Formats: sequence, structure tokens, C-alpha cells
Amino acid sequence: MTSLLNQHCQEVVKGDKPLIIPAIESHLSQLQGWEAPISYAEINKTFPFKNYLQTISFVNAVTWIANKEDHYPNISFDYNCVKITLSSPSIKGLSLNDMILAAKINALLDT
Repeated sequence: MTSLLNQHCQEVVKGDKPLIIPAIESHLSQLQGWEAPISYAEINKTFPFKNYLQTISFVNAVTWIANKEDHYPNISFDYNCVKITLSSPSIKGLSLNDMILAAKINALLDT
């Protein structure tokens, strides 16, 4: 995951190829808690929190990273839970950007 953390998202344009399943699986093995549905078109993770303040603080931190990397996740949240889904719609699948962003999101909670 260190290599993913040290990378930055690059522009993904229509016509680029999505990651293939072996590459996705390889990256997921480095991304604790992230899962891909059977289609391998996205990855997602649910983050539990103790209270609303922690939840919103995490959402704000994720949006800051997403803005810095110019790659944006789908985020849904409740009182004490955040679900993040990553994909690259322009290529109808997953790109390296999704893996980089997942690693950076995980790093927010590393202690």
C-alpha cells in the first residue's frame, strides 16, 4: 500500500482501459476492508464510527483528499457509518486512481 499512498491520481479519459481482475485483486489485497462486487466495476468499504461528529469529520477529510486528487467517490453516511464507493465512470470500471484513493482514505484511520 505504501506505493499506492505515494502516487497521485492521473486523468482518466474515455478510451482508457479499466483494470483487469488480477490487477484489481492484487491491489485489493493491499487495501484492508475494501471489496469488489462480482462485476469488478467498483470497490466499496463501510467505515463505522462512534458518533456523528466522527462520521462527519471523516466525510470532510475524504472530500478534502478527493478534491486534492481530483478523483471523487460516492459517499453515503448515517449517524455512525460511512459507505464509500469508488469507480471510474469514464471507463466504466476501475482505474488505478480508485486504488490510490482507497489507500489514502484508509490512511486517514491508520494509527
